[in-house]
Amino acid sequence: MQLMRLLAVAGVITAAFSICSESMAQSRPWGEGYIPNLPVVTQDGKTLRFYDELIKGKIVIISFIYTSCTDICPLTTARLAQVEDKLGDLVGRDIFMLSMSVDPERDTPQRLKEYSEAFQTGPGWTFVTGKAEDIRAINFKFGERSQILSEHRNEIVLGNDATGEWQRDSAFADLNRLIMTIKALDVKWRNQVHTPGRSSAGNAALAMSDQPGQALFKKICAPCHTIGVGDRVGPDLRGVTARRERAWLSAYIQNPARLRAVRDPVALALAEKYPAVRMPALGVAQDDASDLIAYLDTEASRLSATQGPSPVGQQNMPHNRDDHLH
Repeated sequence: MQLMRLLAVAGVITAAFSICSESMAQSRPWGEGYIPNLPVVTQDGKTLRFYDELIKGKIVIISFIYTSCTDICPLTTARLAQVEDKLGDLVGRDIFMLSMSVDPERDTPQRLKEYSEAFQTGPGWTFVTGKAEDIRAINFKFGERSQILSEHRNEIVLGNDATGEWQRDSAFADLNRLIMTIKALDVKWRNQVHTPGRSSAGNAALAMSDQPGQALFKKICAPCHTIGVGDRVGPDLRGVTARRERAWLSAYIQNPARLRAVRDPVALALAEKYPAVRMPALGVAQDDASDLIAYLDTEASRLSATQGPSPVGQQNMPHNRDDHLH
C-alpha cells in the first residue's frame, strides 16, 4: 500500500462518503440487532459487551488497526489523536472513539495498552480486541472483508446510534471538515447557531509558507513529530539535520523498515527507544524526502535565531499534543 497515493485520493473518497452517507443510514439496518453484542476486551483488560456498552445511544468514531502495522495504521491513529485534541472534552462525554483490532490473535490488551499510551490517548478512546471469531464478526458488520492484514479497510466509521446516522470517512481528510462532520452527528450541535471563524483544527498550529516540504510535514509528519516542542509519538525533529547525514535521513524517510532490516544502528536505536509504534513506510519519493529535509533545516535555523540553541534534553521534555510547532 502506498500512503502517498492514499493521501492523494482522500478528498475524492471523502466526497463520495458524504454523498452516500444518508443512503447508507437509510438502506442498512445499523444499530441494535445489526451490530453484534459480543464480548470484547479493552486495552485495560476489561470485558465489555460491544453494542450495549460501547455503541448503544452514543456518537462514535471507529477506526480499524493492528499494532504491528508498519504502514497506514500508525498514521491513521496519529491523525485521530489530533482529532481527539481538537474535540477536547467532547471526547468521553458526547463523542466516543473506538479502535478495533483486525489482528486479535496478536493484539493482546497489553499490546493495545502500549499502543494507546504511545499516542497519549484519553479515557474516551477505547482500543478493542477479543476472541478472533468475535472480533471478525464485529468487523465484518462494519464492512471488513479482507483476510490479509495489510489490505484491511482504511476508512473510519462515524455514527450516531441514537439517530441511526452512519457514514464512512477518511482520517486523512481536512481536519476542519472532519471535525465539523463529527460534531454534526450531534442533533443538539446541529440545532445551534455556529459563527464561522478561523480554526486551528485543520492547520495543527502550523503557519503555511511557500516551502514544498512544509505541507508534506503537516500532512504526514506532524501527527507523530514536533520541531522544538519535545518528543511525541516519535522524536522531536529539531536539529536532526545537524545530527544525521542527509543521505541517511533521505533513506530513513523513504523506507525506515529497510534500514532496520539491514541492522542500521541508528534505526535500531530508534526502534528500541520508541518500541510501541515504529515509523511506517510512507511511500515518500526521494524528491519529497529532500523537500522535507530542507524544511526541517530551515525550521531549525529559524528556531535557533528566535529562541536560541535547543536546550539539553529538549527531546525528552513534556509537551501537549496541541503544541505541534512553534
